[in-house]
Amino acid sequence: MPQPLGGNQMPRFAGIATFMRLPGRSAADDLDVAVVGVPIDIGTSNRPGARFGPRGIRNESVLIRPYNMATRAAPFDSLRIDDIGDVATNPYNLADAVARIEAFYDELLGHDVIAVAMGGDHTIALPIMRAMRRKHGPLGLIHVDAHTDINDHMFGEAIAHGTPFRRAVEEGLLDTHRVAQIGVRGTGYAADDFDWSREQGFRVVQVEECWNRSLEPLMAEVRDKVGGGPVYMSFDIDALDPSFAPGTGTPEIGGLTAPQALEIIRGCRGLSLVGCDLVEVAPIYDPTGATALTAANLLFEMLCVMPGVH
Repeated sequence: MPQPLGGNQMPRFAGIATFMRLPGRSAADDLDVAVVGVPIDIGTSNRPGARFGPRGIRNESVLIRPYNMATRAAPFDSLRIDDIGDVATNPYNLADAVARIEAFYDELLGHDVIAVAMGGDHTIALPIMRAMRRKHGPLGLIHVDAHTDINDHMFGEAIAHGTPFRRAVEEGLLDTHRVAQIGVRGTGYAADDFDWSREQGFRVVQVEECWNRSLEPLMAEVRDKVGGGPVYMSFDIDALDPSFAPGTGTPEIGGLTAPQALEIIRGCRGLSLVGCDLVEVAPIYDPTGATALTAANLLFEMLCVMPGVH
């Protein structure tokens, strides 16, 4: 079983940068879970920099140890997990980059693995879900974000980081009555901007529902909503308040706390998760590294709730 390199075997500031200092030498057909970087940010509408997200997350993940002391989850003893590197995205052409991600995932999912992605901007969710749909059928979705990402077009473009879930509905990728969007907030172009999601059957949890409370009761509701089939989780780091995660391209005040993010992910235990992503980390806007560190910990928590983890 691939194992993270411990801090007493090699100083944490040394060694090759893989997620949690995993070996990084496994073939996909030898794994249960593949961690993959998807470095792209040409789908962004404001500040670029998410192309450096996977590298930043890997750098900060050296601080994470392999056992979850809150839940006692032991992902690396339960499943074969490794970092398999990055998708070779095209930094000059968004349409080609999307096609490359989709082709990479088609090949990867042919090995019957669960894929955990480090973004990259939120555009990556669309090609990933296309491949997931071909493998698993229509997906349930837990989408954690400050934004619903259901724009019809952005500057006339149908594919960008604010459109993936509109396209996913149109393309039949989602079982729309098994979708929850959590943490959405802020200002809009029209007062009914979130209503399109509700009209599709999504459970839309505006962030005001989350303020000053535990989200364990909400996640019991979400499990009932999205369960009964394969589920994908897409987690935009801007779901968190900028005080927790300033290193992102489109921050919005009044967001989720880091403990609430943990409650959301831990609340997914027992679902048939077939994949997940953590997107929109832009380390250049957070010189402390705190945003990437938070993202790395949330990705570890995702590993802890994968099917088969003891």
